[in-house]
Amino acid sequence: MLDTTIQPPSVGLSMVPRYAGWIGRTARSGLYRHTIGLLVESRRVRLAVLAGVPLVWIAMLHIGPILQMANISLLANYPPQPDKSSEYTLANYGLFFSDRLYFLPFVRSLIFAAVVTISTLVIVYPVAYYVAKVVQPKNRMRALLLLLIPFWAGELIRTFSVIMLLANRGALNVVLREFGFIDRPIPMLYTFFSLSFGVIYLLALYMLLPLYSAIEKIPTPLIHAAADLGAGPLQRFRRVILPLSKDGIVSGCSLVYLTAVGVFAAPLLLGGPNAVIFPEVIATLFHGSNDKWPEGAAFSMIMLVVSLTTVGLFMRVVGGRSVRLM
Repeated sequence: MLDTTIQPPSVGLSMVPRYAGWIGRTARSGLYRHTIGLLVESRRVRLAVLAGVPLVWIAMLHIGPILQMANISLLANYPPQPDKSSEYTLANYGLFFSDRLYFLPFVRSLIFAAVVTISTLVIVYPVAYYVAKVVQPKNRMRALLLLLIPFWAGELIRTFSVIMLLANRGALNVVLREFGFIDRPIPMLYTFFSLSFGVIYLLALYMLLPLYSAIEKIPTPLIHAAADLGAGPLQRFRRVILPLSKDGIVSGCSLVYLTAVGVFAAPLLLGGPNAVIFPEVIATLFHGSNDKWPEGAAFSMIMLVVSLTTVGLFMRVVGGRSVRLM
C-alpha cells in the first residue's frame, strides 16, 4: 500500500534556525538598538512618533492652509508686488457687510444648510432606527451595506443621477405621466427643491452612520420595560429612544450642516439662477482674477468662523444637556 502520510517539508524546517539566528544577530546589532530598538524601549519616543505623525498631518494639511487663507484675507493686494511691501487691511471684511450682493447669499446659505440638516434628520432617523432595531442582528450589516452601496459612486455621478430623476423627461415625470397623474412635466429641476433634494441625497450618509451607531447601542430591554410600564410608542420614543440617541443626532447634524454650508458642485448642477448660495460667490471671486483673492479669502474665513460657531453653539445647547428618561 502507498504511504499517504503527509511529511513536513524538510527544507522549510531547516531554514527556521537560520532565520532565527539572523533575527537574533539583527536584534543585538547597534544599528537596531539605536533605531527600531529605541522606539520599542523608550516610552517617550513611542509617544512622540505616534502623536507626531497626526500633529504634522493636521498642521500641514489643515491648520496651515487656514492660516495662509487668513493671511491673504488681510492683504490689500495679492500676490504681493516684488518692489512693494505687503499692506494689511480690514477692507476685505468690510466689503461683506457693506454690499447686499454678498450678504444675502450668505444668509441664504445658512438657512439652506439648516433646512437641509433638519430634513435629513427627519428622513434618515426612521431608516437608521429600522436597521438598528427592527432588522434581525444577523442581517443588520447586510442591510447597512445595501444602504451604503450608492455612496460608493462619486459625487458627480450621484448628482447627475438626481438630474436624470427630476428632469422634465426624467424618471419621476415619466412615471407620473404614465399613471395619468399629470398631463405635462412638472418643472422640478433647477429650483430650490431640486437643490435641496440633491444635497440631502448626497449627505444622507453623514447622518445615517452616527444615528445607526447611537440607536444600535440603546438596550432593547429598556424599550421593552417602558412598554411594560404602559408607555405608548410616541412616549417611548420621546422619553427613551430620542434622549439616548442624542449623541448620534448631534454628531450627524453637525457633519451635515458643516458640509451643506460649503457644498459647491451640487448648486452649480442642480440650482437655478434664484438658488445662488455663498460658496458660488466665493468661487467667483477666486476664479475671476488674482486681485479678488483677498476678498474671496475674507469671505471664506467669515463662512468658516460663522459655521463653526453655529455648530459649537448647537453642540453646547443640545449636546450639553443631561439625558433624562423621566
